[in-house]
Amino acid sequence: MKKLTTDKAFREAVASEGLTIAVFKTTWCKDCHFIDPFMPDLERHYEGKVTFIELDRDDLPDLCSELNILGIPSFIAFRESKELVRFVSKLRKSREEIEEFVDRAIQVSDALTHK
Repeated sequence: MKKLTTDKAFREAVASEGLTIAVFKTTWCKDCHFIDPFMPDLERHYEGKVTFIELDRDDLPDLCSELNILGIPSFIAFRESKELVRFVSKLRKSREEIEEFVDRAIQVSDALTHK
């Protein structure tokens, strides 16, 4: 997963016509570390359909405030700079729940494409 460290890099990444999922994490978050082992496999599974980017909430506090990122990890799907759907909860996220979110994000993106 490509780690972005600037507001500009984030805005460029989510501006693409393809589906981009931003994963907001921090180094001190135990639930963020919980997802680390399976995320590379999940990325491979969705290769060609979704681009994943990672951002550290502590590195980009203004952006996270603008996007109302409160819980971490937070997953937000974007296309053409527009937020499509987000997955945020205070509970630890399982691989299955993340896959359900990604599938839903793909459905929303596809529905917008076919309008």
